[in-house]
Amino acid sequence: MKSGVGGFCAVIGILLSLHAAYSAAQHRTYLRITEREYQMLPVDVLIQTALSLILTCCGVIILKIANLKEIRANADTEHKTWETFGNRSNFYVFNHRGRVIFQT
Repeated sequence: MKSGVGGFCAVIGILLSLHAAYSAAQHRTYLRITEREYQMLPVDVLIQTALSLILTCCGVIILKIANLKEIRANADTEHKTWETFGNRSNFYVFNHRGRVIFQT
């Protein structure tokens, strides 16, 4: 169910974004035809752009949250005993000067 809502929000957000871009281009063309100077976009285009950004982000987040898996901190350690936690085999060094000192 979440993926349907997320996909719907993402698609509507992208369509709103495309419509806002078209409206901005149309406004710019209108200003050229009427030979007015460009000051800023109309407020409705700015609101539509912000709304499309928020809607697209929410849709993508909802789509991605549906596929996340739980991360358990004890997944690696649940089958180990207490004695094996201190076992760090990377620090074992067998070729050191102690073998020369303790030779019999």
